[in-house]
Amino acid sequence: MKLGVGVIPDWATERRGMVDAQLRRRGIRDERVLGAMLEIPRERFVPPEARVQAYQDGPIPIGYGQTISQPYMTALMAESLELQGFETVLEVGAGSGYAAAVLGLLAARVFAIEIVPKLAVMARENLRAAGYGGNVTMIHGDGSLGYPEFAPYDAISVAAGALEIPAALLDQLNDPGKLVIPVGAWDDQELYVVTKRDGRIDSRVATLCRFVPLVGGGRR
Repeated sequence: MKLGVGVIPDWATERRGMVDAQLRRRGIRDERVLGAMLEIPRERFVPPEARVQAYQDGPIPIGYGQTISQPYMTALMAESLELQGFETVLEVGAGSGYAAAVLGLLAARVFAIEIVPKLAVMARENLRAAGYGGNVTMIHGDGSLGYPEFAPYDAISVAAGALEIPAALLDQLNDPGKLVIPVGAWDDQELYVVTKRDGRIDSRVATLCRFVPLVGGGRR
């Protein structure tokens, strides 16, 4: 829908349209994930100049070479973690804080780490302003190394692509636990869903994807 200059969208209607057209119709079935994304004001997590595009079917630049992921990808990653509400989650690559807000409604505690200092500040401010920071701790740091202070994590979500899964993240994943991460080169990535159970690591590919590269000392 095209909007005239100065017209403020009906954000609730935009959210409902996003959930119905982009998520339900593409197979997202977890009602908790759908409910979280229906509730959280995505427009609060994009730059003001891009706010009118908040519910578009694609990623949106947020500065510093980073993006807020396509809504479907955010939903698919959250659904793949199979969160029940009691978990402690590590999110790597927090960006503007939107996915951390979603995870915060699905889990007991979220530690979200972002390597770009100004984005970490932005995410913290976005979460506070939108009212979704109560159980989310924003950290500026190298997410490729995980965050051992609060490990192990019941679930880990990585919003950046690595050539291999960082060993630090596997080490910090609880047993049992789940990790979602894009793996592969920029133009040839797959979203891996990794399960640790009884000391065994299994993985499956959920979909093809394209994420910005994971940067930091622990990436490969």
